[in-house]
Amino acid sequence: MNPPHWLRILGAVSCLLPAFAIAQGSASARAEEIVQGKCFICHGADGESSSPVFPRLAGQHAAYVARQLADYQSGKRKSSTMQPMVEGLNAQDFSALGAYFESRKPVAHAVDDGELAQVGRFIFQRGNPYSGVAACAGCHGTAGAGTAQLPRLAGQHAQYTENQLKLFNKRERTNDNAVMHAIASKLSELELKAVSAYISGLN
Repeated sequence: MNPPHWLRILGAVSCLLPAFAIAQGSASARAEEIVQGKCFICHGADGESSSPVFPRLAGQHAAYVARQLADYQSGKRKSSTMQPMVEGLNAQDFSALGAYFESRKPVAHAVDDGELAQVGRFIFQRGNPYSGVAACAGCHGTAGAGTAQLPRLAGQHAQYTENQLKLFNKRERTNDNAVMHAIASKLSELELKAVSAYISGLN
């Protein structure tokens, strides 16, 4: 007598689970290998970069990390530091690294200038209706958590965020949403520094 249909499906799934677990473990081990061999030097073993030159990656969306790495490799995003780092890696490596950093718990960071950050809070949440600057929260979320397509901003180094906004303004960073070019070009120097300060304190 043949077993019920649902039982056959359950049996098939049970057979696949060990293979899936092995594949996941293999990807995790590969990510650990790459991080310990390359990434930790600038980004830290858990994605908590101590230098404002390099971004904090802890908690960043896996798909976003993977896409940025692919863009570095293709030359779509320019960086004399990152391009040598991604040589020899493949799409599976990028996905594994994305999952690795997404799984790392972000650390809360104190804001260097609280008063400046309060100005940034207004810009982040409401934009500047007098100059046409759009609110950052409209795309990145009220807490700066982002999405798989748009980066998590919360807790990022203020200086790193400021540097990226300047690159968008000068059209030197073109691999991401072109909307950022228009937004960055409308930010005053005060607004740029203020919103970067505010973002650094989000968690």
